[in-house]
Amino acid sequence: MNAQFADKVVLVTGAGGVLGRTTSLAFAQQGATVVVADVNQAGVDETVAQIQAQGGAASGVVVDVTDSESVKAMVDTAVSRHGGLHVAFNNAGILDGGTPVGHHDEDVWNRVISVNLTGVFLALKHETAHMAAHGGGAIVNTASNLGAHWRLAGMSAYSTSKAGVSFLTRTAALEYIRYGVRVNAISPGPIDTPMSYLQGESREQRDARIAPSVPLGRVADPQEVANAVLWLSSEKSSYVVGHDHVIDGGATA
Repeated sequence: MNAQFADKVVLVTGAGGVLGRTTSLAFAQQGATVVVADVNQAGVDETVAQIQAQGGAASGVVVDVTDSESVKAMVDTAVSRHGGLHVAFNNAGILDGGTPVGHHDEDVWNRVISVNLTGVFLALKHETAHMAAHGGGAIVNTASNLGAHWRLAGMSAYSTSKAGVSFLTRTAALEYIRYGVRVNAISPGPIDTPMSYLQGESREQRDARIAPSVPLGRVADPQEVANAVLWLSSEKSSYVVGHDHVIDGGATA
């Protein structure tokens, strides 16, 4: 086992989904103790079980990232269980799509902004408070190439929320680097997860739809994105601060 994150406590939100689970497993494989957080208990349990089956260390916590007390409890639980918090991957998010602004349901808009943007804000609020008081750390937020880098009709709430994550990341990075907390973001393009499919779409149909818009010609494997998260969380990127790392196969080049 590569021990790059030995003795590190790593918190991952959205860890019951494909990218969160893949990244949680990758951290554990490199020696981290992973705190698996998600709104879905079954997803939490499955990710913890997979990590432990591979000989890794993990514990789970259910969190609602839109609720400040729930997010604070998540951070407090990570610290009390494992003695600290060194890395956080704020990855929880949801998708909307297909509706022009003039017809967008306001409840859907509010939900997407609340989970994708406010959820990252609340995670940063409580994570930075601990890290700044305990010697620093590394935080990676999941933005998207749909937002600050690229726009797509029908994706107003999602694109707005993810552009907000990009700019929130840069602001937090400037505010907290003085305390030794490095804050960065990833902005993936389409990843091989359920979120990359339209309703009723087959894999072949999905691939044919996406390929023309991605110079590399395919969706990303989740491990390719996880690799970037681990790099931004490691000492190998020690001089990288406030960076929004686009991982989209050249779609926004």
